Amino acid sequence: MFKTDPRKLLARIAQVLDKTAIPYLVTGGMAVVAWGRPRYTADIDTVIELREEHIGILAKALMSLGKSGYISTDAMKEALQMRSEFNFIDGNTGMKVDFWISRNDEFARSQFQRRVAQDIYGTKVYFASPEDLILSKLQWYRLSSSDRHLEDIRTVFEISGDKLDREYLAKWVEKLGVRDLYSKVE
Repeated sequence: MFKTDPRKLLARIAQVLDKTAIPYLVTGGMAVVAWGRPRYTADIDTVIELREEHIGILAKALMSLGKSGYISTDAMKEALQMRSEFNFIDGNTGMKVDFWISRNDEFARSQFQRRVAQDIYGTKVYFASPEDLILSKLQWYRLSSSDRHLEDIRTVFEISGDKLDREYLAKWVEKLGVRDLYSKVE
């Protein structure tokens, strides 16, 4: 069976975002792979600081990645207005990239300041820091109760635990109101 390495698409997406000067950070399963244990992920979750003037430029750049990709500029506009997400389907691989619009609050600004570059196939790709990934996963668990988020957090603690900034985590679990959930996984 032919398998596509999602990191190849990730590197191409990072190149597009750099070329269009759209700040971003990779989160979700791909960030878990960076900071925890490798696991299957069906998509690439990316938080972006999108402005209205970026919409057409980004859509065109993403469509230039292949002949039969899919993106909706209407969905992009709605996501920007609602501070939600839109997606791009890569025509070459069939993989989905979820673009989450940054909330532009104190935590989101902190995440962007602390993002960490890693080399993926010769491309600098920015990931959420392991601490911010843990905090985001706690927020997602609060919303969805999906045990996948807690499993992901545990793997980040197992692999990156000694390097984690515990003071930063303690500060933000209080600010984000996820102390109760954090105590389950720390």
